[in-house]
Amino acid sequence: MGNSHSSINLTSPTPNAHRSFKRQRSALFSRFSLGCVSVASSSSSSHETSSLVPNEKAEYHKHQLSHSSSLPNVAYAPSQGVSNDAVSAYNVFLQDFPEYRSTWILDTLRRTDYVRLETTGETYVDYMGGALFPESLIRVHTDFLSRNVMGNTHSVSNSSKLSLKCADEARAAVLSFFKAPPEYTVVFTANASGAMKLVGESFPFAGGSCYVLGTDSHNSVHGIRQYATYRGARVSYIQSTPNGGFDASTAKNILLRNRPRSRELAPSLFALTGQSNISNCKNPLSMIEYAESLGYYTLLDAAALAPTSSFSLKEHSVDAMAVSFYKMFGFPTGVGALIVKKSFLAQLKRPWFAGGTVDVVQVPGTIVTRAHELHEQFEVGILIDGTINYLTLPAITDGLQFLSAYLPFLPLRLSSLLHYLINSLSLLRHDTTGKPVVQILSRVPTRRLKSVGDQTETGSMVSLIFLSPTGEMIPNSFIEYSASKQCISLRTGCMCNPGAAAAILGIQEDMSKLYPGVTLKDFERVVGRELGVVRISLGLASNFQDVWKVVRFAGLIGNEKSRTALWDRWIDSKVAAGEPL
Repeated sequence: MGNSHSSINLTSPTPNAHRSFKRQRSALFSRFSLGCVSVASSSSSSHETSSLVPNEKAEYHKHQLSHSSSLPNVAYAPSQGVSNDAVSAYNVFLQDFPEYRSTWILDTLRRTDYVRLETTGETYVDYMGGALFPESLIRVHTDFLSRNVMGNTHSVSNSSKLSLKCADEARAAVLSFFKAPPEYTVVFTANASGAMKLVGESFPFAGGSCYVLGTDSHNSVHGIRQYATYRGARVSYIQSTPNGGFDASTAKNILLRNRPRSRELAPSLFALTGQSNISNCKNPLSMIEYAESLGYYTLLDAAALAPTSSFSLKEHSVDAMAVSFYKMFGFPTGVGALIVKKSFLAQLKRPWFAGGTVDVVQVPGTIVTRAHELHEQFEVGILIDGTINYLTLPAITDGLQFLSAYLPFLPLRLSSLLHYLINSLSLLRHDTTGKPVVQILSRVPTRRLKSVGDQTETGSMVSLIFLSPTGEMIPNSFIEYSASKQCISLRTGCMCNPGAAAAILGIQEDMSKLYPGVTLKDFERVVGRELGVVRISLGLASNFQDVWKVVRFAGLIGNEKSRTALWDRWIDSKVAAGEPL
């Protein structure tokens, strides 16, 4: 997969200069990514990227061909990155999960592109909050920026043409990554929430319309209901199961009961969460086709789904899909996308205009002629009022190429790590009472993957609460503080998904009693404890050492002496900060 960001050279107008720099960038990036068949095209070494990765991937394919019937011989599973005190546990893990060996290429990635995890000693398990960027991506992107001049896209200068070309390349890369048919286009937004807001504010809700969504949805999906109710539409929720997600038959009944009377006169919208960011559920994508058969327009929140799962718009032709790129490969933050059918985009009516969204504006007056390209009518002015985030769009092209190389290996690797994590946490007991240390609340996978390329039935995260020796919930704020002191980055709270949080915590009845103006503190007083869960989420750079450290930390909470010491430090920190106890 070549990259033509540099096809317009601003230092020399000669074609030879154009080709020269293109070759340099292509050689650099071919070693950076495994996404193209010509990854070994350059034999020279570079401090910018590692030449080990292509060679090792070639070796992987050779092993696959010659040892396909003998999994333990597929490849070695390197022990680099596993501390001495974890080696014995790692060896047992490999015996229990021999399929993990076939994902060794991700260990190479960890060593070459995530060196900072080892040098800082940080254990990062908040990939659902945001992926960690590969260091090669930053080097390639900064190298490109340092060699080129990029200008505002609202011009015909050479610098502007280069920016437009990079934007078009990024758009094409997004469509290719999600296997989008020709009827799709891409609207760049600030993030997935911005993409869903764009749909909500522009969708032609009317009296008689209905907005259908699951309670297990992100707040940006819930937020669309404000636009729906303002325009007189009904809002209908699909209730969550106790472990999140929804029952397919229940969802179909609600969709059927609220089916649009007329797609033209009363357009209705169904928003599906592809994967929950707290319950770990993957909802059936077949619901998209079912809703469309009833006359609904469809919107897919793929923010949590896209980072670790393959998704094809050829197979699931949703009207619009929202993603955030920082959740997929860590950089850039502040750029997302709405991948959308042009026919659906034509139905949306933006309530305002700015910058390049228009061709002609009468001032003073009321006449406005929108931009010719549909995506321009919605795109410009979303990221930064008037201009798209053109300096970071080249990193989208590179990041997708990077992710596409490793994504086939990721579900198998994360399946092994997740099963180990869940099993190990479930076995932990308090040393004084023998009671469980944790209670897992999120959906647990029932199927263990065995082969590269398989897809999981759930996400790759665990939502849980820690329990005291007597079985009461330990405050999440204490767990988060203690984890940080052990150099573990995890997440606590309701994860901007209050519906699923209420479901897995069993407080739906309390949720139904909320009143206007209620605060989180008010809600917690009613429930009698801190709200939320502890979330541990795995991703592209996760390895055995990470989950082993999480289990070891949980073991500290189960030990009376170590837990008491951590508790005292936590209390002291609150007193020093003047926080209430």
